[in-house]
Amino acid sequence: MRFILPLIPLVAIIVLLEALRSFGIVPAYLLPTPGEVFLSLRDDRAELLEGLFSTATSSLIALVLSGLVGVTVAVLLSLSAVLKKMIYPYAVFFQTVPIIAIAPLLVIWFGFGRPTVIASAFIVSIFPVIASTLLGLESTDPSLVDLFRLYRASAWARLWKLRLPFALPQIFSGLRIAGGLAVIGAIVGEFIAGGGLGSVVDAARTQQRIDKVFGAVLLSAVLGLVIVMVLNAASRWSLRHWHASARDL
Repeated sequence: MRFILPLIPLVAIIVLLEALRSFGIVPAYLLPTPGEVFLSLRDDRAELLEGLFSTATSSLIALVLSGLVGVTVAVLLSLSAVLKKMIYPYAVFFQTVPIIAIAPLLVIWFGFGRPTVIASAFIVSIFPVIASTLLGLESTDPSLVDLFRLYRASAWARLWKLRLPFALPQIFSGLRIAGGLAVIGAIVGEFIAGGGLGSVVDAARTQQRIDKVFGAVLLSAVLGLVIVMVLNAASRWSLRHWHASARDL
C-alpha cells in the first residue's frame, strides 16, 4: 500500500494528459503525450543520459561543497554572536538574489563549462544548510549543555559530542532542501554556461522538440528525487536508534 498510493495521482495525470491530447483540447506543440515523452527518452537516450550524468556530477559536487562549507559556517556563527550578526545577513542576501540574474556574471568570472555550473548550484544550495544547521546548534537542550559544563567538558567536546549530534536532524533537513536546489541551480547554470540537461532543454526548445524538453525535465526531477532518497537513507541510518524524526523516513 505504501508504494501503491503514490502511483494513483501519477496514473491520473497520465490519463488526463492523454485525454487532453486525444480530444484536441491542447495542441501537440504545447503538450506532448506521456507516450511521446517515453519515446523521446528511448530514442534520445544517449544525449539525455550524457546530460543527466553531467548535471548529476555538478549537482553532487555543489551539494558536497554546500554541506562542508555550510556546516562549517554555521558552527562558526554559533560560537560567536558578533560573527553571526556580521555574516548571517549576507547569507540571507545571497539567498534572495535570483540566480538567473547573476549567472552571466559567473560566466565572466569562471568561464563557460562546469565551474560556472557548480558555482551556480553552490550559491543556491548553501543557505538552507547554514540556516538549518545553525538552528539545530542553537536548539541544543540547555539542561544537557549545563550537564556538560558541570563535568567540565571542553568547548570542543561540547560541540563534537553534544551540539553537532543534537543538530543532525536539522542538518539532514537542510541537506535535503539543498539537494533539490543544487539540481535547479546546476540546470540554470547550464542554460548560461552549456552542458548537462540544461543545454539539452535549451537545444530542444529551439528545435520545437517539446517531448524532448519534457523528457529532460523528467530526468532532472528523478535526479532530485534520488538525491533526497539517498539523504533520507543516510538520515535514517544515523538517527534510527535515538531520534523520532527517523522513524517515518
